[in-house]
Amino acid sequence: MPIRVTTYDELASQLSETFDSLDGDQKHWIALTGSPGSGKTTVAQAIRQRVPEIITVISMDGYHYYRWQLDAMEDPEEAHARRGSPFTFDAARLVKELQQARLKGTGVFPSFDHNIGDPVEHDVELRSGRQIVIVEGNYLLLDDLPWGSLKKDVFDDTWFLDADIAECRRRVEDRHVRTGLTREEARYRVSSNDGPNAELVRSASLRKARQIVAIKSPINDV
Repeated sequence: MPIRVTTYDELASQLSETFDSLDGDQKHWIALTGSPGSGKTTVAQAIRQRVPEIITVISMDGYHYYRWQLDAMEDPEEAHARRGSPFTFDAARLVKELQQARLKGTGVFPSFDHNIGDPVEHDVELRSGRQIVIVEGNYLLLDDLPWGSLKKDVFDDTWFLDADIAECRRRVEDRHVRTGLTREEARYRVSSNDGPNAELVRSASLRKARQIVAIKSPINDV
């Protein structure tokens, strides 16, 4: 599938047209996925800033297991070291709550506070009425259950955000440094955890995405 090189403004315009085509209280659900560091959160929020009245953004990051839940796992040290891998998310809860919101047209969802390193409950509200709902996260198009139910039960459209792998690794490394790791620790974390996760996301998502998009302007130029 060809990559669509686009801008935030063009994506916002596209979704405005989609919004205008909706009937009644209909919602249009989009999965925005991509490798760690590809810029999913930045892209989703940049679109929302342009048309805030029609966009609700839900982040998969809100479904990280809490640190105390990682502490209770069979191998807590590995769980913390691998945080960000699929098994460190409450996938069952994520899928259930998205399925319910799709049926009801409303819902309340957690966000994630990177400063404290844990979710923030009840931080995102999806209200009744017409709306474009962007769910952004790494693993939304995985085949393994329960993830595999999302494409069939929830999403009307699926986007893969394409970005240079080396640039993704640099962004994630810098993110780890900002949260307190040394540069050496951050590089090890990327090579041992985030890099393999990126390969998993890319291999699973590219063939299932209906659109592959790349941002023409610098990712932080919102």
